[in-house]
Amino acid sequence: MFVREVRFYREIAPSAGVRVPACLRAEDQDGSTLLELEDLSSWQPGADPVAAAGALAALHSRWEGKALHEWPWLARTDVSDLVERLFGETWAKTRDRSDMTPLVRTLGDGLVGQVRAVERRAEASGAPTLVHGDASERNMRTSPTGEIALLDWEDVGAGSGVCDLAWFLVSSVEPSHWDRTIAAYGNASRLNEALPAVVVQGLLSLAHEDEGSADAREWIACLQEASRRM
Repeated sequence: MFVREVRFYREIAPSAGVRVPACLRAEDQDGSTLLELEDLSSWQPGADPVAAAGALAALHSRWEGKALHEWPWLARTDVSDLVERLFGETWAKTRDRSDMTPLVRTLGDGLVGQVRAVERRAEASGAPTLVHGDASERNMRTSPTGEIALLDWEDVGAGSGVCDLAWFLVSSVEPSHWDRTIAAYGNASRLNEALPAVVVQGLLSLAHEDEGSADAREWIACLQEASRRM
């Protein structure tokens, strides 16, 4: 993952079409990596959902049908078997936690044994383009003038752009703002094909939150919204 991030800053960042931290050093040798990047700690953490959706749409449209041709190494190894096992083990311990809602429990139960299938469906939800891979609010910063930068590119790859949007919604956008965020992205007609695979990741993330915590409640609210739309 870290080697991929180094390659991103070396080969893609200068022409990515989206603001990223300026790269001062990007090195990898014998499995060790080093990145020295522009300090954006003075920028505001996160981003307005509508503005962030617009930035993702610009990135995806710029490289649709081109990313793999330009950078063949963006192709990803299929790890769906590993995720399938991890989800089955984790969900068995998570489904009966005290803050779980009936809707989210039903959603999780329905995904057991289906991870490989929903990941294949997500992969087919759009033409391959350059995707961030972890387009959550925590990996975004906003400048004093409103410019949005995307950070942490270790999950960069080629895939359906709507998967980035789906993860942004489930991980970072309160349900009341989903409609305007989707509208700002543009063509999200195949969002429902990407949501089940993203929900798997959301449920795995929920498992690491303390029961009843504010973060857990936010995950559950977004997972319920995803379920309603699916």
